[in-house]
This record gives sequence, C-alpha cells and structure tokens, in this order.
Amino acid sequence: MTVKRSDRTQSAILDAAEHLFALYGHENTSMRQITAQAKVNLSAVNYHFGSKDGLTQAVFQRRLNSINQERLEKLAFYRQQAGDGPLKASQVVDAFFGPLIRLAGSGKGAPRSFIPLPGQDRPAPQDFIQSICWDEQVAIFLPFKQALHEALPTVPEEEIIWRFHFMLGATSYALMGTQSLRRALQLPLNDSPESEQQLQQRLMSFLLGGLRAPLPASS
Repeated sequence: MTVKRSDRTQSAILDAAEHLFALYGHENTSMRQITAQAKVNLSAVNYHFGSKDGLTQAVFQRRLNSINQERLEKLAFYRQQAGDGPLKASQVVDAFFGPLIRLAGSGKGAPRSFIPLPGQDRPAPQDFIQSICWDEQVAIFLPFKQALHEALPTVPEEEIIWRFHFMLGATSYALMGTQSLRRALQLPLNDSPESEQQLQQRLMSFLLGGLRAPLPASS
C-alpha cells in the first residue's frame, strides 16, 4: 500500500519529537530542534498538529496506544493459558506494568526510549498530559481490575482500586528516578542490561507485595 507524502511527513515529525522528548523531555525540546530532526519546516508541524502542545499530545497518545495494545495482548495471552481458571496476580501485574518496564529498559545500546509518564519533565505537568496519561489508564483499567478481582477474590474491589492506584504511582516514580536515586545514595551508575532486569524483578516483587498485603484494619 502506498503511503501518502503527508502521512510520511506526519510520522517523521512524531518520530523526531518522540526521540527528542526521550533525550531532553518535552519541556526542554524546542520546535527548532524538532523541525531540524524531522527535516521539515515549522508550517508542516502547525499544519499537522496545530501547535507544540498538539504535537506533544499526539506523541503521548501514539506511544500510550502502543503500550495499551501490548497490555491487552499480554492479558489475552495469559487468559488463553489459564483456560477457564483465574489468572495469577503476577500475570495481571506483568501484563499491565511489564510493557512499561520493558520499554524503560529497551534503550540500552540504542537511543533512549520515550516513556509516557505524567510529571516526567517537572513536578506539575501540563494538565493535558496528565489527562492523556490517566484517561488512557482508565480506558483499559476494567479488564485488569476484573482479572485482579478473580486472582484475589478475598480483596474487596475498592481495595483493589486503591492498590492499583498505588502501583501506578510506584511504577512511575521508579522509572523516572532510578539514576537520580543512585546519585543521591552515591551508588554506581549502571546501565547494563542486568541492572534493568534487576529493576524489573525488584519492582514486580514490590508491586506484588503491596497487592497481596493484609487488608487494613477496620476503623
């Protein structure tokens, strides 16, 4: 199938912006850098996206759509394996958080990957970015909530929602702050594949521990 020139231009702009956002953050990336990377002029960006905010929204949306598709495919794979039985809590957590964690570790030996997390540029991200990230999480939350409820039938639905919320926060912070934490604690900055595997193991263990924690005492 022939790809239209306008579609190629739009993809080139998105690819360039995503690459630069991964390196510098969207707040610190200029339109001049994006147009130079994409080899287009500013009018092309304005034509396709209207503004830098529109382009930023499109970059976040495209990456989140890809992550969510992988999440749902992974959940479907585990459901097929489970047959008529419930999934394991570890499978549900891996299906939802695994794609994000693996994306964070996929840039070793290659350009850094863009991870669509609210607040990755500054403490108070733009409202539309916060909205995109949370709207996309909510859009696919229901099948994962159901799967967790089946895996942990003794945990009330409201408690599952709270714990899922905490897991989202812990994952976002962990993926944004590993190098900063190492600097603060004067630990070696290790970018080897083994360190990324350790991050996944540690984070998954932490998330599952919180998910399976005893219920809080009734007040």
